[in-house]
Amino acid sequence: MAKDRIPGMAVGIAVGGTAYVLNYGVASRETRRPVTRDTLFEIGSITKSFTATLTAYAQRRGYLSLSETTSKVLPQLRGTDFGNVRLLALATHTPGGLPLQVPDNVGNDEQLIAYLREWHPADAPGTYRTYSNVGIGTLGLIAARSMGGDFAALMGERVFSALGMTNSFIALPAAKAARYAQGYTGRDAPTRLATGELWPEAYGIRTSAADMIRFVEANMDEIALDPTLRQAIRDTHVGYFRTRAMTQDLIWEQYPFPVELATLLDGNSPASIYDPTPVTRIAPPQAPLRNAWLNKTGSTNGFGAYVAFVPAKRMGIVILANKSYAIADRVTTAHAILTALGVRH
Repeated sequence: MAKDRIPGMAVGIAVGGTAYVLNYGVASRETRRPVTRDTLFEIGSITKSFTATLTAYAQRRGYLSLSETTSKVLPQLRGTDFGNVRLLALATHTPGGLPLQVPDNVGNDEQLIAYLREWHPADAPGTYRTYSNVGIGTLGLIAARSMGGDFAALMGERVFSALGMTNSFIALPAAKAARYAQGYTGRDAPTRLATGELWPEAYGIRTSAADMIRFVEANMDEIALDPTLRQAIRDTHVGYFRTRAMTQDLIWEQYPFPVELATLLDGNSPASIYDPTPVTRIAPPQAPLRNAWLNKTGSTNGFGAYVAFVPAKRMGIVILANKSYAIADRVTTAHAILTALGVRH
């Protein structure tokens, strides 16, 4: 916190079937309100792991199949390159090169469809991993439409509520506004979530460390769940592509455990976000591994987050901060803590 001038942090730890939440600093420099287990943080792209979970749930319930093309649910895309993209490609960042951000001239679903109709892949699908809000955001839109509902409402009902995450939101209720931490940019300017097309599906969740560590426990099969949801969560741990550093699951990024810090830093480097990365398809897909390190980073202009867990060791960590700071610092901190826990347990 001192190194990166972070006002407040909440850290969730799960180890051996017990969860802990440790709170540090303030939720706002202006009010000096302390961080608590209920303080709400923006988790940025960790939202994508929830979107993948809802999609896997939709598949388990028979609403869609990851082997289907986007045009199955969005018929307006029939006969286009994007219409031929399979849903699995959107969940693994491998459709052939979508931009990281939604273009500035796309502000609603109609404009998104128009943009996607004109899109052409830069590479053959399944040959490069290109990290994208557009891909996973559109997958969330497709999952919700296949289920005949609104994405935020479905996420609240089928995922948050089912997991016992009572302090997690896309649309923030007015009654919960006082729990919402103030975010700060790298230059310490106050800021909050910037919304836009596909923001709920790609980076829109506000949640607490207490709720997030429960999500980690669910991903380690540590809590009782509806069987369909439990299997959907397991489905997000299937490995589909390998890069130099890691295996790409449904949004989750996976490493064999134990894993060296240098490998994690490589897999979570800026290049993994901004540059196309060659991938090798895993055929057949790799079944979920318990002796693996799964992780995801999340950033907005004013918040930085990281989640990692090792099911075989029954340990996981969530680090939430109301400051946009270096991903390398998040990964290094988590690796040190989980390494120490792994030695002791």
